[in-house]
Amino acid sequence: MKYISVLSIAIVGILFCTLGTSAAFAAEVRKPNIVFILADDLGYRELGSFGQKLIRTPNLDRLASQGMRLTQHYCGNAVCAPSRCVLMTGKHPGHAFVRNNASTPPEGQWPIPDSEVTIAELLQQQGYVTGAFGKWGLGGPESTGRPLVQGFNRFFGFNCQSHAHSYYPSYLWNDDKHIELNNKPPVPGHASLAKDADPANPTSYDEFKGQDYAPDRINAQVLEFVRANKDKPFFLYYPTIIPHVALHVPDEELKPYLTLGWKDPPFTRGEGYGYTPHFTPRAAYAAMISRMDRYIGNLLNLLDDLKLADNTIVIFSSDNGTTHLGDEVDYEFFASVGELRGLKGSLYEGGVRVPTLVRFPGRVAAGTSSDRVSGFEDWMPTLMEVVGAADATPSDIDGISLLPTLIGKSQEPRPLLYREFPSYGGQQTIRVGDWKAVRQDMTKGNLEIELYNIAEDIGEQHDVAAEHPEIVERLAKLMAREHTPSEKFPLRPID
Repeated sequence: MKYISVLSIAIVGILFCTLGTSAAFAAEVRKPNIVFILADDLGYRELGSFGQKLIRTPNLDRLASQGMRLTQHYCGNAVCAPSRCVLMTGKHPGHAFVRNNASTPPEGQWPIPDSEVTIAELLQQQGYVTGAFGKWGLGGPESTGRPLVQGFNRFFGFNCQSHAHSYYPSYLWNDDKHIELNNKPPVPGHASLAKDADPANPTSYDEFKGQDYAPDRINAQVLEFVRANKDKPFFLYYPTIIPHVALHVPDEELKPYLTLGWKDPPFTRGEGYGYTPHFTPRAAYAAMISRMDRYIGNLLNLLDDLKLADNTIVIFSSDNGTTHLGDEVDYEFFASVGELRGLKGSLYEGGVRVPTLVRFPGRVAAGTSSDRVSGFEDWMPTLMEVVGAADATPSDIDGISLLPTLIGKSQEPRPLLYREFPSYGGQQTIRVGDWKAVRQDMTKGNLEIELYNIAEDIGEQHDVAAEHPEIVERLAKLMAREHTPSEKFPLRPID
């Protein structure tokens, strides 16, 4: 166990004040474990603790009751890879290296370079064992962005987000090697019904069912990592692929939802873009989220069994909002983003405001919530302060530690929260206090700014830019200041 500095002792003493006197930390301290669980395409209102009425999430609801809900927390960006880049590097999308999804065949996404410092690398330097389990998406297997060279001692899952479109693949990555799965043949993420198949016959969909469910394998490795490192401080990053489509889930998970009398017409895909068909898509989507909830319950129960829960901060969030593919995920039926506007791919609230939970027994008060505006870039400085190493946080990040808010102390509002996304038409937003400026369709040359008062108009239905030209001008200058040009991911027509 490593000795820590006087400053670190002071910080840890504050965090652990409810456990006893600071004298207990005068020499050596077991630093807290960190668990960060990241759902994939989970909407703002898809947990019971955030208002969901149809999907059962008892373990995550229990987690919410034991900690704090962050009700104005923003993911890093509107789609997978750039959102995860913000989380890992602490830089908002105007400064982050990866700003859009970009495939690098034969496998992987555009890599973060060696020069980028990740939260995993920082925690390794503080003596943490680090593991990532699920979907990576920040650099292919031979690239500078692969997890084993970006701060993780252990990796198990999908390197590539396209590969992760199937829950029944032929292989997963086990560190830097393949592990074969018992799916012969593997189930594709994108396919259509056979031409002669009857879409009204449930057996027509059997070809999209596999034997070896990848999330089961991933959850088992998560639990093994915790058992193997129970006597050391660890950072467990769990970016589950659920509930990203395709709609793949074992039949037994469907059963509780098939008896509810939902009208649930098949998703057949047809000739357009989409993922694999499913006979009962509403039940399948709900079942996938409930399965994720059960995996998280397995992890929380293990922390209890190993008596680690009291010294572990657990964070749950989502990489972006609910998918916009409404034929296969009925986001209106589930009220997936509630009163918010926008879905995955959008910088309106529904695409980037995500359900977020934090449990840290004895430090974060149970059953609380905070509406302070925060974002993925804030987790790097927050966690470095939690482990008593705030002075090791890079100076060039955009994050602001959330720790005062989490432990119930007053904290100044965030000065601004900036987002840009060069895809889906080209978008740019900034939020300052309750004011949010939005640009859409930038690739068509549009630089007009919409203005919303989020406190009064959470659904972003009333553009008041014409009534507040001085605010529009101020926010436009801030957006220009926060954007740095990117050769790989240009924001047109600015770059």
